[in-house]
Amino acid sequence: MLKGTIHQQDITIINIYAPNNGAATFIKQILLKFKNQIDHNTIIMGDFNTPLSPLDRSSKQKLNKETIELNITINNLDLTDIYRIYQPSSNGYTFFSAAHGSFSKIDHILCSMHSPSP
Repeated sequence: MLKGTIHQQDITIINIYAPNNGAATFIKQILLKFKNQIDHNTIIMGDFNTPLSPLDRSSKQKLNKETIELNITINNLDLTDIYRIYQPSSNGYTFFSAAHGSFSKIDHILCSMHSPSP
């Protein structure tokens, strides 16, 4: 986690590199650990090692329970996957699994799209 100021605005950047196994649960735990420090000036990014939506996989398989729970946590923290705002139906894959012969998007940038309350 990095905290700083850019143009007189406080900013927090949280970079996450999730393990290959149990990635969704790991990310959820990290988000909950830092939930009191996440606000409209927080950017969470990194290699989550898990697709967040069916669009993030070439195989179009359904999301597992852990990823669904992670998405609920992301929504509850008022976070949005920025890529999906600007590319709502694009398949910008960032990883190829030779073992499965499939592509996926496992790198994400999350932030709040809402302005702070006055």
